Amino acid sequence: MAPTPSFAGVWWDILAAMSPTVSLPVLTRTSLNDRVYETLRAALLEGRLRPHQRLKIRDLAAAMGVSETPVREAVMQLVRERALTLQTSRSLTVPRLSATQYLELRQIRLELEGLAAARAATQVSARDIAALAKLHDRLLKAEETGNAAEAVRSNWHFHARLYEAAAMPELFHLIQGLWLRNGPLLTYLYPHAAPRYPGRHRHLDVLDALRARDGAGVRAAIQADMIEGGTALLRLLQDLDAGRLSEAPFTDGPDPDPLQAVA
Repeated sequence: MAPTPSFAGVWWDILAAMSPTVSLPVLTRTSLNDRVYETLRAALLEGRLRPHQRLKIRDLAAAMGVSETPVREAVMQLVRERALTLQTSRSLTVPRLSATQYLELRQIRLELEGLAAARAATQVSARDIAALAKLHDRLLKAEETGNAAEAVRSNWHFHARLYEAAAMPELFHLIQGLWLRNGPLLTYLYPHAAPRYPGRHRHLDVLDALRARDGAGVRAAIQADMIEGGTALLRLLQDLDAGRLSEAPFTDGPDPDPLQAVA
């Protein structure tokens, strides 16, 4: 008498009989929503949206070549992440951190980014270090030529490449969430609050410590970069909060065009 096939055996027989060309349905709407969200998220991370900038869902949809529905879903997710502030059902604003908020988030960043930097020292490859060195060179060139947008973008990519090298995706996700709120402030750096260091640029200390596989050294260098490089920005925020400076020079003028078509 032939043995009765098991449920698992029958299931695998069915799978084996299926055509190799069978594929799952493409989730077009979900993919589009994700692309719209990632486009807006990248604009915040790279400092391509500035504090107090007003955004309209209709205009964002037109800039990205999509309907308003995926844009609305993406911006509502960013509102929940406190990266955008909802004004009306169709209008949003990029919030500006106060000096107090900036300091609180920086304290958290010092711990999380310090942890990622130290871990990266044990995981980083020679290719990663070479890429980081190129990003730093790009940052310096942008500063020298007055290309503020490229300087801010290169700085984010330097930090992001370092933290990704830690191979701790959950930690990197947390760090990105903090940068979503911090990124727009970086549009204030040039020419109002350009980073300054008592010695050489702290990115060079990061690179040297990575080459030496010195986790403590990388942690110390990236933490010093945040504190020293952000001194002028913190002072600027304190002056704005106290009313010693007007917001007008930072909010007047044409808005940047940070978005590309995604459809």
